Amino acid sequence: MSRPVRVLMWIVGLAIAAYLIVLALLWAQQGRLIYPAPTALTPPTGGFEQVTYRTSDGLDLAAGYRAGEPGKPTILYFHGNGADWVSSVVATDRLVPSGYGVLAAEYRGYRGNPGTPHEDGLYRDGRAALAFLATRGIAAGDVVIIGNSIGSGVAVQMASEQVPQALVLISPFASLRQLVGEKMRWVPSGLLLRDRYENAEKIAGIDAPLLLLHGDADTLIPDTHSRQLGRLRDDAKLVIFEGKGHDLAWHDEAEEAVLSFLDTLNTRGTER
Repeated sequence: MSRPVRVLMWIVGLAIAAYLIVLALLWAQQGRLIYPAPTALTPPTGGFEQVTYRTSDGLDLAAGYRAGEPGKPTILYFHGNGADWVSSVVATDRLVPSGYGVLAAEYRGYRGNPGTPHEDGLYRDGRAALAFLATRGIAAGDVVIIGNSIGSGVAVQMASEQVPQALVLISPFASLRQLVGEKMRWVPSGLLLRDRYENAEKIAGIDAPLLLLHGDADTLIPDTHSRQLGRLRDDAKLVIFEGKGHDLAWHDEAEEAVLSFLDTLNTRGTER
């Protein structure tokens, strides 16, 4: 074997080894990458009380709750991966004055809660949030589930298990596996990812009115994901906001779109 061939083989072997090391690091650290829980804790605001509910695997999670006016639905809000439940207070500050109750759900490993976040764990957390509302006399049919960003994965799963009054997804992905595959084409996401949040596989089977909101300037999760989800439900309402990015949930326009959607549902219910 000639020296140039040996050098080429050595370079190729080194590149393969480096690639495998990077994949191993991504495999080991994916939890931290997917769930970057904020370290700074802002104080609760907006008249929310801190409540605690227990998950099926024995974790006591602290979250925020504000009761609604009699006869008004309650919003069950699942926030994104880089926020905590107090951010949900800001994202619902135009819904509360309209009389809606809000349970700003929280996840394991976030805002001082015990446990480590992962897909199955967040589903357990979502079920515990619904169970908490049931203890307050609020059935699933009186709940509007809203999921922002990674919270869309929890929201979709909960809506597939218990039929809510409505489902609202803000800046959602079709699936986390698909999103990672688009962002990191050199990564075998189908093999690497432990958490996948396959929203596209579940959305058609959900028997609740669906609103999809997305900004066309979202560089983290492109609006093509909402468009893909919308095509899977003929009755879905899709609103694309020009110039808005991944922080859409905190813009007044997003809340106004939710209010308009819910008002339409309530009007239909009254007409029946």
